Amino acid sequence: MFQVPDLALQLDLALRLLVASALGAAVGLEREIHEHPAGMRTHLLVAFGSALFTVLSIHGFEGVLGSGVGTPPDPTRIAAQVVSGIGFLGAGAILKYGTSIRGLTTAGSLWATSAIGMAGGAGQWAVAVVGTAIVVFSLWPLNWIIGRLRADRTSALRLRVHLGRLEALGAVTHELAALRVELGTMQTRRLGKGRYEIELFVRPPASLHLDTLIAVLNAIPDTELLETASSEE
Repeated sequence: MFQVPDLALQLDLALRLLVASALGAAVGLEREIHEHPAGMRTHLLVAFGSALFTVLSIHGFEGVLGSGVGTPPDPTRIAAQVVSGIGFLGAGAILKYGTSIRGLTTAGSLWATSAIGMAGGAGQWAVAVVGTAIVVFSLWPLNWIIGRLRADRTSALRLRVHLGRLEALGAVTHELAALRVELGTMQTRRLGKGRYEIELFVRPPASLHLDTLIAVLNAIPDTELLETASSEE
C-alpha cells in the first residue's frame, strides 16, 4: 500500500543534505584557493553523496518487508560501503612525479569530508560541524603554523626541467652550484628522441629569489623549466 511521506521527516532529511553539502564545500574552499585538483565541487559532491547514502541507509528501506516479515534491513550496510568506496576517489587525487608523491593531503581531506557527510546525513550536527572545523584547521591554519616554525630555514623546492639534449644537465647543475643551491635527489626520464625531463630536489639559499633561479635555468640553451613547487607538503 502506498504510504504518504512524512513531510516533517522529508524536510529534516533535505536539511541534512544541505548542511552536509555546505560543510563539504567549506572544506573544498581551501583546496580551491590553493589550486588543488579536488576543490569545492568535488568535496561538496563527496559530502552530499555520503550524506545521501547515509540517509537512504537509515530511512530508505523502512517498512519494506512489512511488520514481522523477515529480518529488518541493517541501516549501516550501505553507509559502511562509503568508507571503502571513497578510497577509489582519493586514490585519483594522488599523483606521482618521479620520486615525489603529491595529493596525499587532498586524498585525506576527501576521506574526512565523506565522514562529515555521513555525520550530517545521520543528523549529528555537532559532530559534522566540529569535524569540518578540524579538517579546515588542518588544511589552512595548521599549515601556516608549520610554515612559521620552518621560517628559520629555507624551503626545499622540486624542479621539473625539460632538456633538449642530455648534455644540458651538466650546465644545469653547474649554474645551480654557482648560485650556491644545495642539490638533493635527481631523476632523469627520457620522453623521446632528443627530449628529456629531469626532476631535482634543491634547497636554495635564503638570499636567492625564486625569479632569479627561474631566469637562470631558462637562460640555459635547450633547457625549459616546467614546474617549481615546494617539496614539503
